[in-house]
Amino acid sequence: MNEAIKAVKAPVLGPPRWTTPLVARWGPEHAAGRFVGDDHFVRWKADIHLTHAQEVLLFEKAGARERLFFNPAQTRAAIVTCGGLSPGLNNVIRSAFLELHLNYGVPEVLGIRFGYQGLNPAEGEPPIRLTLELVEDIHREGGTVLGTSRGPQDPAVMVDFLRDRQIDILLCVGGDGTQRGAHAIAEEVRRRGMPTAVVGIPKTIDNDIEYCDPSFGFNTAVAEAQRVIDCAHAEAKGARNGIGLVKLMGRESGFIAAAATVASQEVNFVLVPEVPIVLDGERGLLATLRQRMLQRHHAVIVVAEGAGQDLFGSRTLERDASGNVRFQDIGPWLKQRILEYFQQKGPAVEVKYFDPSYLIRSVPANAQDDVLCDQFARRAVHAAMAGKTDVMVGHMAGTFALVPLAMAVGRKRRLQVQGEFWAAALAATGQPAQWT
Repeated sequence: MNEAIKAVKAPVLGPPRWTTPLVARWGPEHAAGRFVGDDHFVRWKADIHLTHAQEVLLFEKAGARERLFFNPAQTRAAIVTCGGLSPGLNNVIRSAFLELHLNYGVPEVLGIRFGYQGLNPAEGEPPIRLTLELVEDIHREGGTVLGTSRGPQDPAVMVDFLRDRQIDILLCVGGDGTQRGAHAIAEEVRRRGMPTAVVGIPKTIDNDIEYCDPSFGFNTAVAEAQRVIDCAHAEAKGARNGIGLVKLMGRESGFIAAAATVASQEVNFVLVPEVPIVLDGERGLLATLRQRMLQRHHAVIVVAEGAGQDLFGSRTLERDASGNVRFQDIGPWLKQRILEYFQQKGPAVEVKYFDPSYLIRSVPANAQDDVLCDQFARRAVHAAMAGKTDVMVGHMAGTFALVPLAMAVGRKRRLQVQGEFWAAALAATGQPAQWT
């Protein structure tokens, strides 16, 4: 085995100057084993090939440091949530506040209103001061008490806001666009020589952020999607030649669709962005679906929102405020194509269409994500207090690490169609591995 090891250090504002108050809180007899040193690293890929030359990528382990860059008693922190909703946002806000305020003794933590707009006084609303009373029960609610928005703001304006408000730490909770914004803020902070830590907490129920598997909210989304699929299965079986068609979130990655398919075990066809859809021909989706209907008289189809975009032909691409391409709506289009095909070929079918996207992303987190949110939030606080900056908290092989934002942004995790996870989805559905 020939390995080239690359250890990636997290950017830092400067040398640590203060002893953490966690020693006193935990007790000296317990504290030593709970701290992480800057020489402790986490391996990105757990599996290795003994016969192949490969690069081993290591990231600095996330966790509490014994020495801090910031004096907690003189530190002001802020939290901002951006982009679309995801289960667990309120959990992250709550746990980050509790870690900052109760464990570190940070006197003031601000909540930035409605995403990055709140860092621009010309567009946003003033921040609110987080309190124990405000955050007490928010983890039981979906959404975010701070509000959210899409779209960038001028980094210079946002850094002016941080300077004017004397904010030392900014925790940015959001997906790839949010982390791009956090990186731009960190770069502007660095250009000015300001001692301000910017730490990202990755949020995407699509589970498509690189160096983070899974992101918080994904497990809740899969569980909610499974319930919808089971309902679609009941509707399909309850009709004569019934077809349950479920559209799930997943713009460029089919993780939710594939995982919910495996969880449900009632799906007959799962369509994801990573695998082209072939509708026509003897072995295409429509003909295969017809064989299923003639034999079993019901079927369930799950389609990710980003699947089959090539079927719409060439067009001028529009983008939303976050810079994401506005996709064509594959769900109703596919429903219509199915109905037209069976009107010509028979038998007569009933298609029951489900689009639970907003329902899924706005529910409270389940127990598994409750734990994950708490772990992400507290490790982000530990990193920021130690002066780590321009990083996000990654999750790999069950361990948390500090990933420089410059490496993480602009990269999307996608299903490996040759991998075990997609093979499990194919095994659950029995569909062809590739439409030909």
